[in-house]
Amino acid sequence: MAGTLYIVSTPIGNLEDITHRAVRVLAEVDLIACEDTRHTRKLLNHYNIDTPTTSYHEHNERERAPELLNRLQKGSNLALVSDAGTPGISDPGFRIAKLAAENGIPVVPVPGPTALIAALVASGFPSDQFFFGGFLPARSNQRRTRFAEVSSIPATLIFYETPHRITESLKDAREMLGERAAVVARELTKLHEEVLRGTLGELAAKFASLDDARGEMVLIIDRNVIATEEGPTDLSGLSKLVAELEEQGADSRTALKQAARQLGISRDDAYRRLVAERSRAKE
Repeated sequence: MAGTLYIVSTPIGNLEDITHRAVRVLAEVDLIACEDTRHTRKLLNHYNIDTPTTSYHEHNERERAPELLNRLQKGSNLALVSDAGTPGISDPGFRIAKLAAENGIPVVPVPGPTALIAALVASGFPSDQFFFGGFLPARSNQRRTRFAEVSSIPATLIFYETPHRITESLKDAREMLGERAAVVARELTKLHEEVLRGTLGELAAKFASLDDARGEMVLIIDRNVIATEEGPTDLSGLSKLVAELEEQGADSRTALKQAARQLGISRDDAYRRLVAERSRAKE
């Protein structure tokens, strides 16, 4: 009989944040596939678990996944863990889970912590609908395009970001999304846990003044644009505004320029938003 692949969530900081079931599964399986075996060994030692481990990370998963599948097909039970949180959520895990499922291997989730959910419930923003975009692009122009693509999604927006890029990402978000309430959660469940609240502009200014912001960060952005003296109350519906101006006699270039002026954004930003809106309309 084939074995079972367990997708096991582990603490994102505080070692107490692990379920009894996760501890039992990690102790009972034949092998644990880890993003970093040294990191996982600290957790295993804390709970006196001596199960063998093997590395499984973004740089070797293409080769390692078939090897793990072979062990599963021969009857071994395997657990997959990442360095922190739930495997597959901006961490390795998708490839082996897909491969196992395609080959009839049972894939069993062992739920537990994940940073995006911890940050969301602490933010105070609506959680009935949310969009998780993983890590933001490293380059500003790609980030701005990404923000333009999600600008009209009627949901709380969640992204992961690094300390050295958080200030610029907040600035890009404000320019592309308008001024919105936001939260930056850092070092969740750890000694220096911090949940910072404000508008995108306020948070950008705060992080710009900090010299030593550390820890993986979760950026959460409210779905609603805040009315300000310098900006619009709503940045969605750009294509409708451009169409109305064209109906009034303006050519496409002039209509886009006038719409950008009315919305308080640059022509280049308006163009990116228009492309994103029309692309979504075709889907």
